[in-house]
Amino acid sequence: MAEMLPAVPLRLDGKVALVTGAGGGLGRAYALLFAERGASVVVNDLGGDIKGEGKSSSAADRVVEEIRAKGGNAVASYDSVEEGEKIVQTALDTYGRIDIVVNNAGILRDRSFARTSDLDWDLIQRVHLRGSFKVTRAAWNHMKNQNYGRIIMTASTSGIYGNFGQANYSAAKLGLLGLSNTLAIEGQKYNIQCNTIAPTAGSRLTETVLPQELVDALKPEFIAPLVVWLCHESCQENGSLFEVGAGWIGKLRWERTLGAIVRQNNQQMTPEAVRDNWKQICDFDNATKPESGRDSIMTLHEVLNKLGTKQGISTNPTSGSLQTSTSGTNLIEAIGKRLSAPEYAYTNLQPILYALGVGMTTKDPDHLKFLFERNEEFSCLPSFGVIPAQAGMFGSLASVPGLNIDFTKLLHGEQYLELYKPLPTSGTLKSECIIADILDKGSGAVLLLDVHTYNESDLVCFNQFSLFVVGAGGFGGKRTSDKVKVTVNPPSRPPDATMTDVTSTNQAALYRLNGDWNPLHIDPTFAAFGGFTKPILHGLCTMGFAARHVLKQYANNDVTKFKSIKVRFAKPVIPGQTLETEMWKEGNRIHLRAKVKENNEVVLTGAYVDLVDTVHKPRDDGTSMRELQSDLVFAEISRRIQDVGREMVKKVNAIFQWDITQEGKIATQWTIDLKNDSGELYRGAARHQADTTFMLSDEDFMQLVSGKLNPQKAFFSGKLHIKGNIMHSQKLEMILKDYAKL
Repeated sequence: MAEMLPAVPLRLDGKVALVTGAGGGLGRAYALLFAERGASVVVNDLGGDIKGEGKSSSAADRVVEEIRAKGGNAVASYDSVEEGEKIVQTALDTYGRIDIVVNNAGILRDRSFARTSDLDWDLIQRVHLRGSFKVTRAAWNHMKNQNYGRIIMTASTSGIYGNFGQANYSAAKLGLLGLSNTLAIEGQKYNIQCNTIAPTAGSRLTETVLPQELVDALKPEFIAPLVVWLCHESCQENGSLFEVGAGWIGKLRWERTLGAIVRQNNQQMTPEAVRDNWKQICDFDNATKPESGRDSIMTLHEVLNKLGTKQGISTNPTSGSLQTSTSGTNLIEAIGKRLSAPEYAYTNLQPILYALGVGMTTKDPDHLKFLFERNEEFSCLPSFGVIPAQAGMFGSLASVPGLNIDFTKLLHGEQYLELYKPLPTSGTLKSECIIADILDKGSGAVLLLDVHTYNESDLVCFNQFSLFVVGAGGFGGKRTSDKVKVTVNPPSRPPDATMTDVTSTNQAALYRLNGDWNPLHIDPTFAAFGGFTKPILHGLCTMGFAARHVLKQYANNDVTKFKSIKVRFAKPVIPGQTLETEMWKEGNRIHLRAKVKENNEVVLTGAYVDLVDTVHKPRDDGTSMRELQSDLVFAEISRRIQDVGREMVKKVNAIFQWDITQEGKIATQWTIDLKNDSGELYRGAARHQADTTFMLSDEDFMQLVSGKLNPQKAFFSGKLHIKGNIMHSQKLEMILKDYAKL
């Protein structure tokens, strides 16, 4: 018989653990074991009695001394858990980090429900539920930043099953389970795990509900090993509940009957129908075991399908929230399949609806060209290009052989749009869609849908929809593809420009008029099923906001300058929140990142807009009488301003217009805009009011920039005419010599 190798000890060297209520009982056992395994420990205890009265430092000090006597590292904290920031700050001040939080502190105020006072209720909630919230919240961002965290919430069998005389305590303890489950979801991508234990151990709290001989037999040391394991970096358990005591550990999960549908479509549901189906409703034979709120969504979706109602979940994936699984059909067979897409016929109404849907308003005069069909520059916003590509396309996915997927659970992961010419303001567009590739990401599959949209035979735009299908991975496909339009991280410097817009509370209601009818964006009940407090904004709507911010900031709303946009949808937006678009200019590429200003959550990431040309080149627009020498100079300024534009903007911060004359008449105009972030030079009059306008002949301009004509002498001799802020004329030398080096 082979000799068993000894187990490798679990170590926590370098980790910092914070244990509340660690002056005795369970907390002391946790603190001692954490220290024994190499962790530095913050021993927190207010030092009050079982009812939460009084205060003393002796309890925490004794445990710290006990740890140090054994060669461990520990520091005491005497703050209340309601001052969680101070407790966490003790860890940061002493050890420089926080890795583990064990919310253990608690008190009792046992009363029968009828005798429970407001104080009895409130004090229990404050210590157990609010206290755990305050301590955990104080540690949360530190854990996110270091991409590591382990959190333990302490529930109770009283919270799970109820217990006489403990209504206040039971409510708080079950509340901690709900808090833990949500933190497990929110923290998962940051490697923060949160689990809940319901311990039964001999302590001053259990003395009130258990016989003394049983209290003596249930040692806290029988609980601590579970806590240490759940907090170890190699443990991947997350969002779970464990009962533990006397050396026994059991994991709990929800169980649900198959239930019964007690109504018929288009008929009133009655109490009698509930009564008549009660046995089936309560029958746990063949019970299911739901694991998340998504299971509830899918159950309701199945019910609606069985009833034949059209109120089911939309197959449109742009919500960016629903997830999916596959029946196991070989997805690789679907690669290269073409989808049938209906023609998209529209009038000028649809571009106007789209502009309103992405936040344009008549309050801004620049927006009128997108909102008024009789405006001489009436145009489609470039991002409108997603609408004809999206229309009717997803419904045809279900008919593709080899693509047997539940499309009610799609995540819209990324979007790419490229324009080849400005979109017509009305007409009929035809789209051709192909499944360009399907990637196997293990936990799911990524579908790349390439859509080319035509106006008759002219290619107007190209879209790539990246759809993540959760649970559809593991089919043996490749993980990457050279067909993917990749995201790009922004430069590692502060943004060059920022624009903000407050979304309307009706923003999603407006945007859905473009054809995305998913009730997730308007129905509060349906949004709640998806785990959202309110209906969320469409991801493509958020993209539309960001696209028009870039268009205004760097192209003066000139749609001919828009080439392409790529975004990754990171998090949803609630209508009414403020969107903030951060922008970085790198040549003709504008990197961008969109945030919700109220909570600083990033909602679009890895994003960029490519513009055709942000610094206009000289061109013959028919205004010049003959070739001008000054055109060559402005062309050189245009080239050089790209390298130093941002620096010039900071020092100059003004708009200069040049009226160049020939034979006594204005032959051409040029504008140097050094208020527009990175600087811009273009032919023509200033699009925004010029601070200073210079008028002089083409010949005198060349004399001026070559240094042969002094600006002051030119002004006093009448060769140089200046309108506006004459003091800005002193910056001519900076522009023409120090920077342009002419």
